[in-house]
Amino acid sequence: MYSVYEIFEVLPDGSTLKFSRVSGLEFANLALQELAKRTRNECFVADARTKRVVAQVNVSPGKLRATKRIFQIAYDEQLGLRRAELLRSLGYGVISVIGNDPARVLLTSIQHYDFFMVGHAAPEETRTEMIDWIRVKYPRVKILALNAPHQQLLNADYNVTINGPENWLPIVTQYT
Repeated sequence: MYSVYEIFEVLPDGSTLKFSRVSGLEFANLALQELAKRTRNECFVADARTKRVVAQVNVSPGKLRATKRIFQIAYDEQLGLRRAELLRSLGYGVISVIGNDPARVLLTSIQHYDFFMVGHAAPEETRTEMIDWIRVKYPRVKILALNAPHQQLLNADYNVTINGPENWLPIVTQYT
């Protein structure tokens, strides 16, 4: 079953205009790219159910510099939502997806990100594969792996045992 996404344009006065509603992240990303070709305004895709922003284009350089952008690959939807909400409340721009395939879809078009977070609720092999893929596309951007107890991913820049934001948030704030 495909998730439903809404594509928006941010107008100069700051209001948003819904452009379309589509099923499937691939189609949402294509619709976003088409909209971006027709406007210089910021455009974004949001999950229709959770309202989570999953992709942005045409973000102004001033906004990019002012807001540190974090890309989160979660494997547990509720934990991913809570982490994203916390980071947004602290002023970060957060793009959050569930799983490796949606991450690859969105990260194939290189955009600026300051930090990556990889969730803990997937097999080590799945998470390692994602980190290796990110390393090729974004070789200079730091990666934080959230891990189950007694687990570490050697190819991540930082490893933290997941046990609440008090363990990982200091790393995010120090290195973004």
